[in-house]
Parts: sequence; structure tokens; C-alpha cells
Amino acid sequence: MQLSRTGQQLSSHSGIMQLMEDLGKALTVHPNMRMLGGGNPAQVPQMVAEWRNQLQQLLDHGDDVDRMLGNYDPPQGNPRFLHSLADYLRRNCQWDVTEANLAVVPGGQAAFFLLFNMLAGEREDGSLAKIMLPLIPEYIGYRDQCLAEDAFVTVRPKVELQDAHRFKYRIDLPALERRLDDSIAAICFSRPTNPSGNVLTSDEVERLQSIAAARHIPLIVDNAYGNPFPGAIFADHADLVWNDQMIFSLSLSKLGLPGTRTGIVVAKPEITRALTQAMAIMGLANGNVGQRLVTPLLEDNRLNDLVRNYLRPFYANKSQRAEAVIRQAFGDQFDYRIHVSEGAFFLWLWFPRLKCTSLELYQRLKDRDVLVVPGEYFFFGDGAVEQDGDWTHQRQCVRLTFSQNDQIVKEAVEIIADEVKKMSDE
Repeated sequence: MQLSRTGQQLSSHSGIMQLMEDLGKALTVHPNMRMLGGGNPAQVPQMVAEWRNQLQQLLDHGDDVDRMLGNYDPPQGNPRFLHSLADYLRRNCQWDVTEANLAVVPGGQAAFFLLFNMLAGEREDGSLAKIMLPLIPEYIGYRDQCLAEDAFVTVRPKVELQDAHRFKYRIDLPALERRLDDSIAAICFSRPTNPSGNVLTSDEVERLQSIAAARHIPLIVDNAYGNPFPGAIFADHADLVWNDQMIFSLSLSKLGLPGTRTGIVVAKPEITRALTQAMAIMGLANGNVGQRLVTPLLEDNRLNDLVRNYLRPFYANKSQRAEAVIRQAFGDQFDYRIHVSEGAFFLWLWFPRLKCTSLELYQRLKDRDVLVVPGEYFFFGDGAVEQDGDWTHQRQCVRLTFSQNDQIVKEAVEIIADEVKKMSDE
């Protein structure tokens, strides 16, 4: 069989495919694997109980189950869900939105595939439109999503050392503005950033908004881990702003519903209409189970209580405990750094004296029943980062998830520390 160029591109090796394959094998083929590599949410007891309760209520009213499973929703999303979510965002976020500003998609990954390929690629005049990612490292799942080659423009971050074992990435705004030209069709970032847990400050977001508005291009914010839900954000500088020059992505996955594959895009109506048209072509309609489970929590505002009282403190505490385990395992004298944990489910580790690449470290750890995600996959773009072979930082980092139970995290971190110390030059 001979594949088209698009077919070859979509079926080629990718970091996100390796990540998901490892996740699947860890759950089936290697049940003893210490899985610190995926993005699965934790089993938060209160959320598990809530979803079971919602399912039981559906079962108690058999007609509701029959309608949910036996009908297609419109391609834009379930009408009741759209109405409830628009009302929720007006009420809790003070966003001036209606149902016309919302489009449901089968997960955030699909949302960004559609958005990137609607905005980036060959224009009518033959020029190439590109997506600017202002802060690298950035989400591994973006890397292979643009069908056009060389469609990402990236800027190396400033690395701010905070103490002996902590650091933080900052946007290099002057470098970013130098890279801007007429080819840039949108600016996109995740907040909190996957992989580092970085949260762009309100000033940084405001500056990016100004830059995007001056060029009449959208500012895309991937909010898979942030506010208003799931609220896995620990920084106090995370103002929640939206206007019709922004495209905002939300997800039900990190509420504990990854299997429902439900993402939401908040944007001006011409964008949500385009996404709805694409959904009709690609899949007729979206899955409706996640929408149906969450709708009652939007309507009575219980979702806010769950986020504030359970989800946010749960992940903040998990992050603190994981960092304490790392500090104990590596000790005060070893040269390692942890990115300041401001949100999401991950810790991002930098080993400045690592003699091997993070890909090699990943394989050595895999052989010892520990899965992490190698840092190389998160540094990508048009050449501003990748082709600079002197910047060893991009090959010295790994991402760990702390959503597993504490004992698994402790065992895995101790193995990581042992292996990193063997592979470092001190």
C-alpha cells in the first residue's frame, strides 16, 4: 500500500504516540511499571464518588440513558450542555459568552489539530502561515499536529535560577517580537504549561494579548489543567481573562473523565462555526456522555465547590509531597533543579551534568520499570531551538507525573535518582 504524503505524516513515529503506547503497555503488558510518564488524572475520591453518583442517577431514570446512548447530538455539542456552560462562564468568570461562542470537540488534542490546521499552512498566495509558541518547552502533543512542515515558530526561554535546586522559565519578549512577521497566524501557549507546570503571569498574558491584537491574530490559551476547571493551578497570578480575540480551550479529562474525550473551545462565533462544520465532516457528532455527566454540576455550581475544596488542594499537596521525595532522593549536594511547580500534574526536572541524553535516560529507566517522558520531545519548532546544538539544556530534562499513588512516586524517584547519579559527571 502506498500512502499519500499526508498519510505518511500522520502514521509516522511521534512523541505523543510513544507516550500513549507506553501508557497502554504499562496498564496491560507491564503491570509492575511505575507509570510517571502519562497525563492521566489521579483517582480523586470525591470526584470518583461524584461521577458514580451521576451515572447512578442516569440509570435510575432509564429514559435519560436511552436518550444519551441512542441519539446523536448536534455537531456543536449537546444543547443543554452548551447553555449550561455559557451560563456558568458568565456567572463565574464574567465572560461575555453565549452558546454561539462554544464548540465541543472530541478532546483537546482534536481541538488543536483542527485549530492549528485551520490557521497554519499554505495560504492562497502560496506563503506559509505559522503558529508562534512563545515559551518552549511546550506540550508534546502539539509537535506533530500541523500538516504543513515547519509550521511552528519558537523562542528559547530565559532560565531564571531561583535557588540551589529550583528554576523557572520566563518568556523572552524582546526575542519573541524579533521573530514576529506576517507569517504568524496565531500565538499559542498552555497555562499551566505542560510539561513544566509554569504559569504565565498576568502581565505576560496581557503583553501577548497586546501583541496578538496589534497584528489582528488570535491568542490561543490551552487551559487543560487550569481555571475555571479542573483548577490544578497553584500560582496566585493566574487571572482568568477572555475576549473575542482569544481562543480558549477547556477539557473534561482532568476532572477525572479522560475516557469521555470531551474538549471545549471558547471563541468568537466564526471560529466555533468552522469547528462545528469540521466536526460534522470528521465525526458527525461528539460523544455525549461527558457532557451529560457534567451538566448538573454546571447548573448548580457544584463544580466550583469540587474544584476549590478537593481538586486544587489534592494536586497542590501531591506536588509538594513529590518535590519533598525528590529532594530527599537526590540530596543537597547533587546538581539537579526542579521547575517551580505552579500547576498541572507534573514536575519538570533538569540535570545539568547529565552525560547521556534524556532519551537515553528514558530507556535506562524503562528497563528498570520506571516510565518518564524524555525532555527532547518538548523542545521543537522552526529551528530556533532544535538546530542550536550548543544548548544542552533541551537534552537534560524529564517530565514526571505525580498523580500516581505516593508509594509508586517514591519508588520511581529513588530509581531515577540512582540512575541519574550513575549517568552524571560528578
